[in-house]
Amino acid sequence: MIRLDENEISFPDPALYDGHEGIVAFGGDLSIERLWFAYQLGIFPWHNPDEEILWWCPDPRFVLYPNELKVSKSMRKILNRNIFTFTENKNFREVIKNCQEVKRKGQSGTWLSDKLMDSFIKLHEYGLAKSVEVWQNDELVGGFYGLQVGNVFCGESMFAKVSNASKAGFIHFVETHKNDLELIDCQSHTEHLESLGARMIPKKEFLKILHKSNERR
Repeated sequence: MIRLDENEISFPDPALYDGHEGIVAFGGDLSIERLWFAYQLGIFPWHNPDEEILWWCPDPRFVLYPNELKVSKSMRKILNRNIFTFTENKNFREVIKNCQEVKRKGQSGTWLSDKLMDSFIKLHEYGLAKSVEVWQNDELVGGFYGLQVGNVFCGESMFAKVSNASKAGFIHFVETHKNDLELIDCQSHTEHLESLGARMIPKKEFLKILHKSNERR
């Protein structure tokens, strides 16, 4: 495993380096410059806040092709009832704050440190990180955020305060952007996103799509 130099923004080529269980490097920092460079390479940070930074590019990769989105009949009925309304980039700070604070099954803490959260807020201010908000009766009840790299959306985290809120927001986002997004990177497997059509693909296939997306920018 390769240790990163805090004074140099570089990563091993994830196409050539498999690492351990998807970890391609450790160390470095969470500056906005390093984060943005990492995501363009298909690499993302994931670690406990009190531990050293780990940088991942798993193989296989969990993704969703927008044209493969699955919406159940029960979920379509919920969407048709218009019990939720949706916005984009209206309240990034509250979305990421809720993602940090939400209690998750099987997790005692959060991987979303204050430093990482601050860097994503800065990336949002530069127009690189985006949020989707889900509202019910003018209250923020769900949402998610991620980074847009060309026509690949790299999803980071989501939250829901009421049943089906995050799922409704995700479906709305995919259906709204299905013509301008080639792929949504979900990073690691969840049953929640698998039920919506996300699936595993080889790392090399993911990186090929991501690199082409970068070339078009």
